[in-house]
Amino acid sequence: MDSGAIRRRLALGLAVLTAGGLLAFMSAGSAQAASSCSGRKVRTLPFTTGSVQVYKRSGYVCAVTFPEARGARKRMSVSVQARGGRPVVDSGHFAHHAGPVTLYAGHRCVRIKGSVGSGSVSSGWILC
Repeated sequence: MDSGAIRRRLALGLAVLTAGGLLAFMSAGSAQAASSCSGRKVRTLPFTTGSVQVYKRSGYVCAVTFPEARGARKRMSVSVQARGGRPVVDSGHFAHHAGPVTLYAGHRCVRIKGSVGSGSVSSGWILC
């Protein structure tokens, strides 16, 4: 098995574990999702209707979109894409946050996108 296939399987496994952890975390009734991303916060990407928080650890990149005003359900999305790969996306109508989404980027650049309602942000290629 080539190293690309191994990385994809590891990223998929981590995404499944993260999703399971998020479901358990949300069922506890807490609205704070920032702790769902492990690692250190490397960026906050603000925009008019919210912000995207970006975390990095051991080649993995994680992002969560938060609205300015929490409470009412709004259309939100967050995506992380490693250069040369497909984006990992979470979108829908949420009250507190979109995400977290996590992928293995290794040493590749990533593009982060987030939106809340009509406001949005796109980072361009970062963390190279």
